[in-house]
Amino acid sequence: MKKLINYFLQGLLYIVPITVTGAIVVWAFNKIDKIIPGLLDKLGIDIQIPGLGLIIIITFIIMVGYLGSAVITSPINSFFQNLLKKAPLLGTIYSSVKDLMRTFVGKKKGFEQAVLIKLYENSTIQRIGFITNEDLKSLGIKEGKVLVYLPHSYAFSGQLFVVDRAYITPIDNSASEIMKLIVSGGITEIEN
Repeated sequence: MKKLINYFLQGLLYIVPITVTGAIVVWAFNKIDKIIPGLLDKLGIDIQIPGLGLIIIITFIIMVGYLGSAVITSPINSFFQNLLKKAPLLGTIYSSVKDLMRTFVGKKKGFEQAVLIKLYENSTIQRIGFITNEDLKSLGIKEGKVLVYLPHSYAFSGQLFVVDRAYITPIDNSASEIMKLIVSGGITEIEN
């Protein structure tokens, strides 16, 4: 029963914001479409412009977005950055998560090369991961080793290992397909 309630609440978290946003846009569209003809008649303009309400709503949303980013986001972002400077642990967590998100949705690509690794010399068990850094000189680690990130299945977590290149076999498939495979616990089929 607890799981059902949890799924219900999570469903609400997804549905309510989308529904409310859609309802507000439809309401605003209907209101504007009723107001504009009356205003045009009062001004003595006899023009029917189909979709004018939609154009006004889109223009308004763009203006709010611009003003929000210029007036609201910049000061809040500045305040947040100053707060992170005062709390180093929060800054470390924030920057790590930010870098990870940039890897998935930004221009910085960190999970490009999927690999199969053997963790121990005589092991017959191997794991799938991603090379995240091949230059470890700044860490004082000898050449021939790379950083490999091993994501966990069904979780937003993983482990980072320093692995000898001799234990790495590249996987010839897209990194996104391999990530889906790992996160799904091997259930997802890989598209070629």
